[in-house]
Amino acid sequence: MELPMFNQLNRWKVRLAAFFIALLAVASLPWLSAPSLADSHSTEIDFVSPQWLSDHSADPDLRILDVRNNPLDYISGHIPEAVHLADTAFRGPNGRLPVQYWEQQRLESMFSESGISANSHVVVYSDGGNLLGATMVAYLLERAGHDQVSVLDGGYRGYREAGLPTTREFPQYEPGNFTLQDDESIRVTLDQVREYLSSDADVVFIDPRPASLFAGEDDVFIRNGHIPGANNIPWPTFTIGEDNFHQLKALDDIEALMASRDITPDDDIIVTCSTGREATLQYVVLKHLLGYPKVRVYEGSWTEYSAQPDLPVATGRDPRA
Repeated sequence: MELPMFNQLNRWKVRLAAFFIALLAVASLPWLSAPSLADSHSTEIDFVSPQWLSDHSADPDLRILDVRNNPLDYISGHIPEAVHLADTAFRGPNGRLPVQYWEQQRLESMFSESGISANSHVVVYSDGGNLLGATMVAYLLERAGHDQVSVLDGGYRGYREAGLPTTREFPQYEPGNFTLQDDESIRVTLDQVREYLSSDADVVFIDPRPASLFAGEDDVFIRNGHIPGANNIPWPTFTIGEDNFHQLKALDDIEALMASRDITPDDDIIVTCSTGREATLQYVVLKHLLGYPKVRVYEGSWTEYSAQPDLPVATGRDPRA
């Protein structure tokens, strides 16, 4: 016959074992799992003025990237302390497509060699022709999990026109310690696009290419045209335009443009272009400047999509544009 004390002890053992089993079961539920690295950071991308950059160019944690493609442009004059890293260096063939972003390890090395570390505030600028190179690199920094990223509004041309100092001296710096934390939540894959189309998902595609490419009038790709139902909003419509494609329009004007196309912050937006570069401008502006929470980039874009014979293609200009 067992003593009451031992009976009570055994009951507690059973209860304790049941508690730990339940705890392990709950911890294994996907919605209660520990956040991934991609979920643990919150990148902010903003646009800074030339005067702000000049005032802060000597800040110890500031790293300035000059992503103009021609190295002679950089050599002949650049913003003090800027490091040259051409935007074309970030992409190349991947065995399937002629141009895609490099693999993670290579991007991590490129950012480290440019002096970028986890605590760096990175400001990116390009030339006066357009700001796509700058927004592309800003997007890649967010994709890599970096927190503080800015784009120079007006680019190098706007900086010079403001009468601010430039230099031909090369900065001396130590390599950074950049650890890439891949954020898959800001982009979509071909398989996801295929799934959205087959299930008639409630997503909004924005295509920022020129109207002639969108319509399929220019014979460039394996198949020419656009994703059925996509909105053609060419990327220059977000800029002052004319002779200045590196300076944004007033945000109120961009908001009004989106409202005229019945695109709202509630929409699940995917931006797709030719090669994944043009899409980054509207991604950065919509998500980071206007606060649209659900915006992603289809990096494969029309180069990848047009090579898939099973996917539908529409032609003709967007009557809403």
